[in-house]
Amino acid sequence: MSLMKWRKSIFPNKKSQNNFIVLVCVIVALVIYIMGIWSPVRNDTTFTINNGDSVSSVTKTLRQNHIIYSENLFKLAVKRMGGRVQRGDYDIPRGVSMWRLAHMFTNGKIATTTIVIPEGLTIKQIKVLLSKSPNLVGDVECEKGNIAEVCNLHDGDVFPDTYRVAKGTTRLAVLDLAHKKMVRIREQWEKAGYITPRPLKTWNDIVTLASIVQRETPKVSEMPIVASVYINRLRKNMRLQADPTVVYALTDGVGNMQGAALLRGHLKIDSPYNTYTHNGLPPAPIANVGVAAIRAVLRPADTNYLYFVADGQGGHIFSKSYEDHQKHHADWREIKKARNKN
Repeated sequence: MSLMKWRKSIFPNKKSQNNFIVLVCVIVALVIYIMGIWSPVRNDTTFTINNGDSVSSVTKTLRQNHIIYSENLFKLAVKRMGGRVQRGDYDIPRGVSMWRLAHMFTNGKIATTTIVIPEGLTIKQIKVLLSKSPNLVGDVECEKGNIAEVCNLHDGDVFPDTYRVAKGTTRLAVLDLAHKKMVRIREQWEKAGYITPRPLKTWNDIVTLASIVQRETPKVSEMPIVASVYINRLRKNMRLQADPTVVYALTDGVGNMQGAALLRGHLKIDSPYNTYTHNGLPPAPIANVGVAAIRAVLRPADTNYLYFVADGQGGHIFSKSYEDHQKHHADWREIKKARNKN
């Protein structure tokens, strides 16, 4: 039978042929609407695909939870996109279409969460921060089988930053990410030729001093000046007399006095971290530091300053002589008295 005769047998007239075309267009439009526009999802929800879940089991669960309208059409969409769904937790927004949902599942567009580790926190403080994140799982303390490096982290081993990870990531995995980033920064320093200002010699020296600078001032513009004060004191064999090192010793490495004042008697605490009673740097960092503090130590300002005290406005006043420092210190005491009265 010729094509012309076949068309005439199916469509005896032009009107029936046009009706068929309209029907096909309606069916195609309906499929596009159901697949790409219409959605039964009325509220934001979450959905978890576990290891070993098949496309059929996932599709059935989606249908039971009224997230998709047609199992067959969803399977068709998944097949067109590779035929496999990836494990993970997914944030499903209200009004999501089946086509978009299939794209999410086949491409692993899993739900993520942002973890911010601020600069200047100790390892103990960071662990508390991670333990409070509802989107992470697992303990922050190591158990048998955990990565050895993560289990032996100390202050100065973690790089404070903003980390975007999948929901359900373990807390130790986030610590591992932050540790590996700090390792890369150290490797960059090594590749640059181990540039270290005298009398600092090692990476531990750099990060230890950077941790003191980090805890002394939140102002990035001040960090090179603060670093210069401590380097000048080291060169003159003067004790650093850095309050944050005493706080670290008093709090057993927590680094937070919980609002309590640092008193004169505290400066006598017997600890290798007490830079009022011991010469040179503490044995190790007292906090985890950012790039600005590290850069400040590697490139300190060229000054003759040996002292500094708070100015009452979030910054510091620097002095070359002890006499000037005493005057500035008296001014600071007056500022504190005025504040206490108010």
